[in-house]
Formats: sequence, structure tokens, C-alpha cells
Amino acid sequence: MNMKRADYISWNEYFMGVATLASKRSKDPNTQVGACIVDKDNYIVSVGYNGMPLGCSDDEFPWDRSGGTLDTKYAFVTHAELNAILNSKTANLEGSTVYVTLFPCNECTKALIQKRIGKVVYMDDKYHETETAEAARRMLDSAGVKYERYEPSGREITITL
Repeated sequence: MNMKRADYISWNEYFMGVATLASKRSKDPNTQVGACIVDKDNYIVSVGYNGMPLGCSDDEFPWDRSGGTLDTKYAFVTHAELNAILNSKTANLEGSTVYVTLFPCNECTKALIQKRIGKVVYMDDKYHETETAEAARRMLDSAGVKYERYEPSGREITITL
């Protein structure tokens, strides 16, 4: 009797892998973020990455991190989590899990809560000490949204295209 393969990736590895792959679409020279929203049955319902809104050329808007409001990316870029919400073909995201390569900012957290996302699994938390990250955690806690850091398995997967 044949035995099933034992070295397949876990659901967490799979979905964080999709989020990581999505992040590779970002044209941001400094921070590439990807998000993957999964329903309670482990179906991917949407994917997003940080980038300019539809119809806004990423060649015409700034990617700088410092300067006046209109001279930096911050007034223009749509974050990965919001893109994933807006890209979803279903309006009902209640109880879904979002896998995201960077802990969500306070603005994306508001959108995740409003869409009734049930859980956030994040890889990096490089802004943990900022007030906006604290605000995000406070809102997630208040709304009862679970969040946990993704624990990398150390497994390496190579995709050749």
C-alpha cells in the first residue's frame, strides 16, 4: 500500500507563501508587502500587494519615504491588506484569516475589522514600537480579532519561472 507524501507544506506555509509571492508584485523600492485572505474552509478569496491604485501610473507618483506629503508615497500607495479586501470577489469576509507579510497599520486594521476578518497572521512586525502599531493592536484586541506571528518553518521553496 502506498503511503502519502510526508513532506508537503502546511496551510500556514502555503498561505504565507502566497502572500510572499504577491509581495513580489509591489514596485515599492523599500517595502514590499503581500496579503492573502483565506476563508474558514481554506479557500483563497483574495490576494493583494502594496501599490498605486488602479489607473494611477506608478511611474507618475513618488516612491520616496521623506519629504512633503505630495512628495512621498504615503499619500498615494494602497496597502496590501486594503488591496486584498478591495480585490475580493465576495463581499462577505466574516471569519476569514488574512496572511500578511507585515503587521497591519492602524488604517488597514480598521478595514480588516469592518470586514469582520477573524484572524491576522503576520510575518514581520518591524514597526511594533510605533504608536500606529499600538493603535492597531488595541483595535484588534477590542474587536476580538485574533492575531499571531507566523513562525517560519525554515523550509525553502524555490520557484523557477
